[in-house]
Formats: sequence, C-alpha cells, structure tokens
Amino acid sequence: MDFLKKNIDKIVGIGAFLILALFSFRVVLFLTFSPPEENSFMATAYEGLGIEAAPVVDRPVEHPRQMEWSFDGRFGHFDKAAVRRGLQVYREVCSACHSLDLIAFRNLTEIGYSVGAAKAIAASYQITAGPDRFGDMYERPGILADNFPAPFDNPAAAAISNGGKAPPDLSLMAKARADGPNYIHSLLTGYVDAPADFIPNSDTTTYNPYFDTWEIVMPPPLFDGFVEYEDGTEASVEQMSKDVTNFLMWTAEPNLEARHEMGFSVVLYSLVLTLLLFFSMKTIWRRLKP
Repeated sequence: MDFLKKNIDKIVGIGAFLILALFSFRVVLFLTFSPPEENSFMATAYEGLGIEAAPVVDRPVEHPRQMEWSFDGRFGHFDKAAVRRGLQVYREVCSACHSLDLIAFRNLTEIGYSVGAAKAIAASYQITAGPDRFGDMYERPGILADNFPAPFDNPAAAAISNGGKAPPDLSLMAKARADGPNYIHSLLTGYVDAPADFIPNSDTTTYNPYFDTWEIVMPPPLFDGFVEYEDGTEASVEQMSKDVTNFLMWTAEPNLEARHEMGFSVVLYSLVLTLLLFFSMKTIWRRLKP
C-alpha cells in the first residue's frame, strides 16, 4: 500500500500514456491504406482491435496518350488553322470558367488574324476601365492593347462558382504540366464511367483517370457538335480537344517558331564560321614547314 501511495502519480501517468498510445495505434491502423498480410502481426493487431482494413484499389494514374503535334521537334511549327479553331473553343467553352490573363488581343495577329479581325474580337468583350473624372469605374469595348478579361472578379468568386476550386488560368497550362499538350488532350478526352469499386470523395467531382486523384471538379466540357467551326471542320470531341491544345501551346510559348528559326540560324552560322576559320588557319600556316 505504501508503494502505491508513493508512486500513484507515476502509475496514473504510465496508464494514461498506455491508453493514449493504444488509441494512437488504433488511429494509425485505421488510416493505413494497405491491408495487412494474412497471419501477420498487423493482421493480429487489426483483429484484436476490431479494425477492418480499408480496401485498396491498385489504380495508378493513366499516362497521357502520346500524340503527334506539329509543334514537336526541332523544326516544329504551329498549325495556325488549328490554333484559330482552338481560340474559338476557348471563347465558346473554356472562357466561362478559365482566364487567359497573359494574352492580349493584339497577339491574335500572330496566328493569322488581320488587325481588323483582332479589333473585332477585342470589341466583342466588355472591359472594366477607369476611373473616370468622377472617380467611377466603367465598362468599354475591348481594344488591341487589352488582355482577355477573366470570367470572375477574383479567385474567391471563381471558387464559389466552381465547387470550391478556382479554375486555373490557362495562359501557361501547356508548360505548367508535365507532358503538357498530351496531358491536356488526354484529360479533355479521358472522361469515362468510374469503375464499380471507385468511391468518390465528393458528389461534385467527376471521374477522370488522367487526373492525379482520378476525380476532377470540372465536368466534361466538350461534346460532339458543341462548337460550330467557322471553317466547317467537324467539331468532334477529339478535334476540339486537339485544337484547344494547339491554342494553349501557342499561348504558353508564342515565340516557339522564332526560337526554332533562330536555333537553326545559329547552327548554320556556327558551321560556316567553323569552315572559314579552318581554311583561314590552313592558309596562314601552310607556308610553315612541319
């Protein structure tokens, strides 16, 4: 009795520690995603603590489909017709949720639009400008110097309107994601029915095996015939996805063609300079005997 009286605080502390450790161990087991092997210590612990292992589905994220793009390779170039069709898809589909903050209307002249056509596209948007002489903001038609306006006033408004997640800006998306063009195309065309054993984390998400969590807030944005192309091209999901991917690659790297041309010129210049230096050396030193 004297021992218990003298060490009661230690005994209570040890007991509390063991209870806390047992509780923590149970939580860890509950959060464990891998079921234990049969007849293992972990299996015995699971059974003793009355825990059923969470089922695990071995479902890796799909690798993007590898496509052939005109802008690939050392001599890659943009298919300007596809880029213009992609702009139409962006304007009629993607721009309802996604911004394009880094692209100005004047840049559209680089993909084959005349200055007049670019001005007409700019004027179809209302831009918030100001303040005027009374200190008020006002709306005016867009001009070539303006950038594409965002669909929402701020990220919080965008998140509220899109299931709690603000849609990302698309200006650099083709470069911001690994294997960007193939990823974008695969994501847009990769909406399929979820497997029977797939349990979504939210009712507002859609299954997509190319997204890193297999589910994405964005519902399928493209449907056959959703856009009526100005050039008469059939607007299938595959075609629209390819076109908007071409467009987003251009927005991410509009100087791609100029960079490729400069690289070719530098290589050619270096080759010619090497030959000139070689023959100059032979001319200067040929009079000397070995």
